[in-house]
Amino acid sequence: MPAKPRKRKPSPDGILLRYRDQDTPYGVTRETTTRMAETLGLSETQVVHVALANLARQTLPRYEVDNGPLTEQQKQEVHKLQPRGRMKAKDRLF
Repeated sequence: MPAKPRKRKPSPDGILLRYRDQDTPYGVTRETTTRMAETLGLSETQVVHVALANLARQTLPRYEVDNGPLTEQQKQEVHKLQPRGRMKAKDRLF
């Protein structure tokens, strides 16, 4: 009798977090996470999310990547927002 094929369990959306044996610039021990959770009044999971959110703010750009020069429609929108008589929008900075 042939063996039945095993059904693969769907992978969870989470990640596996392995704590370090000692605190380093790139990882912490479970004890450190527990102390942080107690100090902040959060769960250990929330502490990890806060840490990742702070790292994201520090490392990821906070602006949209330029997709090339402005289109004519975008230029017209900029001109509409320009206060009358005070400034003149230019296509180039220099």
